[in-house]
Amino acid sequence: MAAIPSVASIKKHFRHLHDPRVAGRTKHLLIDLLVLALCGVIANCDDWPDIALFARQRESWFRRFLRLPGGIPAHDTFERVFAALNPQALQACCLAWLRAVAGLAGLEHIAIDGKSLRGSASGKLGALHVVSAWATKAQVSLGQVAVEGKGNEITAIPKLLELLDLGGALVTIDAIGCQKGIAKRVIDRGGDYVLVVKANQERLLDDIQATVRKALDGELPASRVRQCTLHERGHGRTEQRHCVVIEELGGIRDRTAWSHLRVVGICYRERATGGKVTTEACYFIGSRRMAARRYAAALRGHWGIENNLHWQLDVAFHEDASRVENRHGAENLSLFRKLALSLLKQNPREETMARKRKAAAVDPGYLAEILTGANRLEDI
Repeated sequence: MAAIPSVASIKKHFRHLHDPRVAGRTKHLLIDLLVLALCGVIANCDDWPDIALFARQRESWFRRFLRLPGGIPAHDTFERVFAALNPQALQACCLAWLRAVAGLAGLEHIAIDGKSLRGSASGKLGALHVVSAWATKAQVSLGQVAVEGKGNEITAIPKLLELLDLGGALVTIDAIGCQKGIAKRVIDRGGDYVLVVKANQERLLDDIQATVRKALDGELPASRVRQCTLHERGHGRTEQRHCVVIEELGGIRDRTAWSHLRVVGICYRERATGGKVTTEACYFIGSRRMAARRYAAALRGHWGIENNLHWQLDVAFHEDASRVENRHGAENLSLFRKLALSLLKQNPREETMARKRKAAAVDPGYLAEILTGANRLEDI
């Protein structure tokens, strides 16, 4: 017999979510709509018609733990309700429930990066851009903020940081987030930062490059310079990364303007694939004194948000193909994709993300296991 989840935990964490519909004129319970939608997204559904169809096919199973007084909602009901739900309020409930299910404790490394929802473009409106926080070790999405266009990431990142508990965490952000105010916000929230520096901070970049040259030429005290070289081989490529971390900041003219600035450095990468060699130099600033090897690992780990979140959303969840144009609807569905992805990554089954979704679609017991965490079917 397929496992039957309880909705007690979901109800607990979503009980304060405001129902935007007119009281007394609704056929379907909000909690039912939320559970059906989340189950559908986990189980290989990519839009509202898919979710409604899946719910109809599994109606007898859902009735074992949902009330469903109005039966299975039509796809346009899902569309209207999710377009009306407040994204910030929904996210707060989702993240509180995810923390309870996944048992998240201290988070060592948080990567922040943005991704456009290409299918959300409509008329004069461009694609909605969603900035996300990703726990690289726990493999969990920690929050998101949606803005109009990639250029608005600078305004989105501080809002996202306010949602996060950064106590003891190392936060990595690409060059667009290399701003004095963002660095201060990370420190004020109890974290440390590693910020990539590019031409948008030209004065800072010039100073770092000059400082690195001095370090490599032996013109700085050896005790203030740390270096490491890492070699990796696999998937038909070889890679060498050389990281230099410098604590001597006398050459950084604006060093006092960057909150708790402790180091500057470079991570130089050389990759050989199929006889072709590519190189890349990444300059950075950091607020934590630590070994060059750890800085190299943090910078490499930052791009895990591309492979483990953004790439998975496109390949396994077909996010770029989604044509949900309503702003709140697109943002809320994006949130549910990340919630589903996080839950699927917590499950120990050794399958690709796409196969896990298909397995959840055909096996209600496995779907229940994903919702609750492995071997914790009674906890949801």
